[in-house]
Amino acid sequence: MIDLHYWPTPNGKKVTILLEECGLPYKIVPVNIQKGDQFNKEFLAMNPNHRMPVMVDHDPKGGGAPISIFESGAIMMYIAEKAGKFYPQDLRTRYDVNQWLIWQMANQGPKTGECGHFRRLDQKQHGDQTYAIRRFTDEVNRLYGVLNNQLYKHKYLAGDQYTIADMISYPWTVNWKGQGQDIEEFKHFKRWFEELGARPAVQKGMAVGSDLSTDVSKLPPEEQARIRKLMYNQRAIPVPA
Repeated sequence: MIDLHYWPTPNGKKVTILLEECGLPYKIVPVNIQKGDQFNKEFLAMNPNHRMPVMVDHDPKGGGAPISIFESGAIMMYIAEKAGKFYPQDLRTRYDVNQWLIWQMANQGPKTGECGHFRRLDQKQHGDQTYAIRRFTDEVNRLYGVLNNQLYKHKYLAGDQYTIADMISYPWTVNWKGQGQDIEEFKHFKRWFEELGARPAVQKGMAVGSDLSTDVSKLPPEEQARIRKLMYNQRAIPVPA
């Protein structure tokens, strides 16, 4: 059995999509990032970077003690290898997948996250964010162009096979409107986006934890302020005495 320490964000949904596609049994262990569960001692023992998701496989291939992995890209590589699906192991195709996996982790995820952050920010409280909004909205537009050009040449991101490269990228595109984008500008991306969105396992994976999330904008102002203080402007955790 796999335990997935999870909250319903795009980084968590990448992994639940893969688990659903593979048909592997798993259990969700909620990590309420709005309450600070990611800073608990027990969680930090699994992930010193205090971010979810974290996967714990209690039945690793080859036996032995449970294995714990953090970072969604590493988790997806592990799961796909365990299941023998969606991660080709011939040298060239494997590295086609790997490069898009790392592209998502290094480019799409961080830049899209910053785009959403600044576009949601209350400018009355935090001042003019015009530069940051334009900077990250344009960068996310560039990244949609990268996807579009790749999907002009290939059916899927790593070629003609549906792989973890597609699954890891899809959840970050679902909120394209909130990112200030128009997918009509990217017809090859749109074809891929609609195909993936119609897959039953993708739909199931995206729906995991829908009963856990809270619409922060509907919370009282003081609760919104508490969550912002917890989530943003974090600094280093000191080494234990």
